[in-house]
Amino acid sequence: MSSGRPEQGGSPAEPVTLKILVAGGFGVGKTTLVGAVGESRPLRTEEPLTGAGRPAGGAGGVEGKRTTTVAMDFGRVTLREDLVLYLFGVPGQERFRFLWDELAEGALGAVVLADTRRLEDCFAVLDHFEQRSVPFLVGVNCFEGAARHSAEAVRRALDLDDGVPLLMCDARDRASVKEVLAEAVRHAMTRAVRRRQAVAP
Repeated sequence: MSSGRPEQGGSPAEPVTLKILVAGGFGVGKTTLVGAVGESRPLRTEEPLTGAGRPAGGAGGVEGKRTTTVAMDFGRVTLREDLVLYLFGVPGQERFRFLWDELAEGALGAVVLADTRRLEDCFAVLDHFEQRSVPFLVGVNCFEGAARHSAEAVRRALDLDDGVPLLMCDARDRASVKEVLAEAVRHAMTRAVRRRQAVAP
């Protein structure tokens, strides 16, 4: 029986590469998440924040933010020796919404980051992925000083379907982020299998 490993002297198999989006509202931690697991210095497209980019409602935890992503963040992380993820951080402001479809092209799935102080900021992204049948999970970025809520309370507030995973996480912590990404891959792969089974004769 083959072990799945290349025979001695053979060239190693190329790892599977998958594209995962990291989305969410303004200042929710997307750039931080991509940087926490990137195996090299992540590509960032941040520019100084102007009046046009500031949230219209309450600042709720982002008062000190001075930059914003204007195109995307990009990073690479190896989950296993045979599985590599390419992470694309999607700009959170709706004025960059035209980029969301472009970046979603070829993506296996997405992580939608949420901040419990500003849950309404991720509604547009959730609706966008739901309408386009992009598999996603919600990662609740647990900011210091923010009130703690149960996963079930956040799920109700976001009106998530039962099949959408929701995890508490820390976007600064590599281990926490890798757990979220691994679950995002599992969820998206499960959805893909179910879709194939649904259309099989």
